[in-house]
Amino acid sequence: MRNLLLIAVVALSTTGCGIIYKQPIYQGNLLQEKSVAQLQAGQSKQQVNALLGTPSIPDPFHAQRWDYTSSQRVNRLGKTEVKNFTVFFENDRVTRWEGDYFPNQDAELAQKSVRQFGRNLAKDKKKRGGR
Repeated sequence: MRNLLLIAVVALSTTGCGIIYKQPIYQGNLLQEKSVAQLQAGQSKQQVNALLGTPSIPDPFHAQRWDYTSSQRVNRLGKTEVKNFTVFFENDRVTRWEGDYFPNQDAELAQKSVRQFGRNLAKDKKKRGGR
């Protein structure tokens, strides 16, 4: 009887672990919509680097292709959403780009963080001069 009670307690306590809050995880390049809109054919790699940043996956076998990958896991089941944005070069000049990204991720993260974590971040205070 004690063994059955012990098994029931352990089973009940471990099933509750799925109810516990799991922190959202965001990884990779969070590209801004205005930066992607400024991307034009004929730009150099330096210009693309200034707009989008360094690629998250430098592929030594495809030096004329930059891959920007980002992922997010926000639900309790651990399902991860991955998006890839690829810029193609020819003679170190942009020829085309394709793929998808999280366009308004920064603004959404800022709004959701208040709902998820509360207003426990430090507020900006006016600095007093002449202490």
